[in-house]
Amino acid sequence: MKRNFTISGVFLLFFLLVNTAFAQNITVRGKITDVSTNESLVGVSVVVKGTTTGTQTDANGEFSLNVSPNSILQISYIGYLAQTITATNKYYAIKLAAAANDLSQVVVIGYGTQRKIDNTGAVATVKGADLAKQPSTNPLSALQGQVAGVEIINNGQPGASPTINIRGVGTVNGGTNPLYIVDDVWYDDISFLSNSDIESLTVLKDASSTAIYGIKAANGVVIITTKHGKKGKPVITYNDYFGWQAVTNQVKMANGTEYATAINELYADNGITPAFSANPSQYGTGTNWYNQILHNAPVSNNQLGISGGSEKYRYNLSFAYLDQDGIVKTNNYKKYTFHVTNDYTPLKNLKFGFSANVLSSNSRDVNGSIFHQLYTAAPIVPVYYADGKYGDPADYNVGGGANYNPEATIDFFNQHSKNKELSGEVYGQYTIIKGLTFKSDFGGELAQAEVRVFDPVYDATGAQQNQTPSLGLDHTETRNWIWENTLTYNKTFGKSSLTALAGYSAQVDRTSYASAFADSVADVNKGNLHTSFPNGAPILYPPASQALTAFIGEFARVNYSYDDRYLVNASVRHDGASEFYPTPYGYFYSVGGGWVISNEAFMKDQHVFNLLKLRGSYGTVGNAGVPHEVSVQTITNDPTNYTAIFGNPQYTINGESVNTVVPPTTKWEQAKSIDFGIEGSLLNNHLSFEAEYYNRLTENAIFAVPIPGSTGENGPNGGLVANQANIRNNGFEFTLTWKQQLNSSVFYSISPNLGINNNMVTKVISGNNPIYGGGNGITNGALATRTVKGEPIGEFFGYKVTGIFQTPAQVAASNEAGTAKPGDFIYQDVNGDGQITSADRVNLGNPNAKYGYGVNMFLKVKSFDFTVDLQGRADVSIYNANLAYRYGNENFTQNFYDNRWHGPGTSNTYPSVNLGSTYDSAPNSFYVTSGAYFRVRNLQLGYTLPSDVARRLKMQSVRFFANAQNAINVFGYKGFSPEVGGGPTNEGIDANVYPLYATYNFGVNVSF
Repeated sequence: MKRNFTISGVFLLFFLLVNTAFAQNITVRGKITDVSTNESLVGVSVVVKGTTTGTQTDANGEFSLNVSPNSILQISYIGYLAQTITATNKYYAIKLAAAANDLSQVVVIGYGTQRKIDNTGAVATVKGADLAKQPSTNPLSALQGQVAGVEIINNGQPGASPTINIRGVGTVNGGTNPLYIVDDVWYDDISFLSNSDIESLTVLKDASSTAIYGIKAANGVVIITTKHGKKGKPVITYNDYFGWQAVTNQVKMANGTEYATAINELYADNGITPAFSANPSQYGTGTNWYNQILHNAPVSNNQLGISGGSEKYRYNLSFAYLDQDGIVKTNNYKKYTFHVTNDYTPLKNLKFGFSANVLSSNSRDVNGSIFHQLYTAAPIVPVYYADGKYGDPADYNVGGGANYNPEATIDFFNQHSKNKELSGEVYGQYTIIKGLTFKSDFGGELAQAEVRVFDPVYDATGAQQNQTPSLGLDHTETRNWIWENTLTYNKTFGKSSLTALAGYSAQVDRTSYASAFADSVADVNKGNLHTSFPNGAPILYPPASQALTAFIGEFARVNYSYDDRYLVNASVRHDGASEFYPTPYGYFYSVGGGWVISNEAFMKDQHVFNLLKLRGSYGTVGNAGVPHEVSVQTITNDPTNYTAIFGNPQYTINGESVNTVVPPTTKWEQAKSIDFGIEGSLLNNHLSFEAEYYNRLTENAIFAVPIPGSTGENGPNGGLVANQANIRNNGFEFTLTWKQQLNSSVFYSISPNLGINNNMVTKVISGNNPIYGGGNGITNGALATRTVKGEPIGEFFGYKVTGIFQTPAQVAASNEAGTAKPGDFIYQDVNGDGQITSADRVNLGNPNAKYGYGVNMFLKVKSFDFTVDLQGRADVSIYNANLAYRYGNENFTQNFYDNRWHGPGTSNTYPSVNLGSTYDSAPNSFYVTSGAYFRVRNLQLGYTLPSDVARRLKMQSVRFFANAQNAINVFGYKGFSPEVGGGPTNEGIDANVYPLYATYNFGVNVSF
């Protein structure tokens, strides 16, 4: 009996101990997200240290694990820095930081993905969550300052797309924008996307990565992957921000008294009785036209999405609405976007699905000359008289140059633009055997753009009135489609890894344009090109136009890696384009190599580099975005020039003449590119770096060389348009990134980047015959830019100013006697021939920035996050055409008024108020200034509710934020902003540019 008791006691003791142990176990729960984006991380490993006990996070980033108290949990995820936590009985909100240059990180490349370690090209990726942080109305605007070598030039007008240049400009008449690929479909513009719909944006910069796209890749490629559903229960997201846009760095103009004083000086200088000699001070401060027309403009953006799925079906839907007022009072832009993706996997080896994007936008536009009017309008004219009528410049003797009331301009300007677009793709993917996959994509876009202008009957001022109402419509349709089929083979054998790709592509781009106009009709804001006009209206239909180009291409690529040390990438594409008939075909190829030094045996014992890789590439790509039908001979039958008189009685016959000189054929522009890079990470992957050198030579660049008028050429091309030049862009790019998680509560990162680019025309077939351009805003028909061999595209070109003539005697003793007078510029006699002629013009500055840089910083402290993005340019010039953009009594800036010459000794740098004269308005160095700037591009402070609080509110996460964009701008330019686009031969000319602004907003991100 004693024995039985002993055995029973042992079992009882064991039972009590086991129950006590289990009673002490705890359930650890939590959610794991990306520290910088707050996105849930799926499949994160959570394992008890020293055991095999563990779990993974679900589709919502959540986990639950039963463990002993104080167990050490190891948290790891590919591409992220590992963490450990000590298990206690609470809910964990864990933030993981992305590791720098993790060997297994996957990057997007043409027609697929690739491990970063295997990539031999210049590829940069920005997460969609980082783009969504910025309150930019276009995804490309949010890219500014994020990637080395990528220049973004924004336009302040609501709805306008920015200009993007990747590694400089390599064309004159061709398109400069890169090729955009969204979910495998090719586009020229991505305004249909909402920032919140983007999963990732990848920039392909060198030929090794872009040659697979052949004839459309010379300006680089931007690949965008949109969000797709993930396995798990439905997740609803709501993102909203609202705020206002404020004018920054507003140009201060001369007030009423100063204006009257300056115009009196102008009249006296031209021997005319001063207009306001009685008492200029009677006009006081007058009207500040900028304050009258510009305002703080509200902006709001709302996005609602839902995503989820199962093993066989996944979905993502979102709707976004943007309502943005322009800083001009009557300007407004509304954009509605809808995005949907569906992916089906009915069988293990079969997958198919579709993505679709819908855009609908409309805007109330502003008069294209409004900013010129605000710059030059006479401040002595009131906005309204006491009886409510518009102030009339004609009543104030201001002359024709400023004969407008800007308030009347915007009040009676009635133009609306509408855009509708449906785009997307359907795809099917089938794994034939292990490692061999066939994929077929068909996609495209259907778009319609309409501009409706109604000119009502009104009588505002003597010069601003209309007696006959009129209605005009412009209608543009786009019908593009692309069908691509690829076969991909992946195989790993021993230490070798091989990926081979072969494909075929067919594409058609079609654009048609038509317009109509009628007088004496009522304003109708409904209907299309044909139904907007009432029956019987005298409608004019100018000639319509259509452009159609068909493309076909076959392509192949091989990626090979041996032992994660030696890398080879080779691709070839055979492309054809109908617009280059009769020689439509060409080959484009690339080869790249890489050496992962850190994986060599002799590097195993070093403790400096976690990764060190050298890479290099060479390849060719093309630019098919050139003017259509430049080889087509055209004629004119202009009756004013080609009319013959015959017979008795006399009668006339209109003659015809060839008006263009064309080459027998043209072909695409071709760019040959060399790229060398080194990249790596060190200090336990906290610090990563990339540095590279590139040299890109564009051959057969298309532009128009001026030819003598005796040839009869007076067509729209302005000269012989043909493949005429070579253009080189070379430079360096540097990116550093430091990331560190100090503890479970604090994480920070800082990532500066720098791009250096040199642009030069290296060869011109027609010799040294230059291209002149840049006439926008330049009076007297002058041209301010020149493109010539040995110089950059669109360099500013004119006279070098050495001072201001002070006295008649100084003028008489100069080589400008009889032309200049006191107060005029003194031009340098460059060639020393004793006279000032066009031969004395010199290079005045380069509008192509040599340096572009950005610094992106992020700090996370518990529930608070803080983002700072800095951005800028240096060694770049800008031409202030506003100063001499005058034909009479336009106003002057305060800066010019204060520094003007108005008598001997008053100034030797600023001329007299006779600035618009032919002599002083000629392009010269006075108008050229530095366009360098430094900007705090974005400031954002966010706060995320603790997870337990969010759960009690039946939400997964809630984040509030406050944001300031472009709030701090530092530059020396005497204008609104030195960020001025314009195209290759008009870049950097500030004449009536819609300026940028600061945006201040507040928002919330919620997921359920």
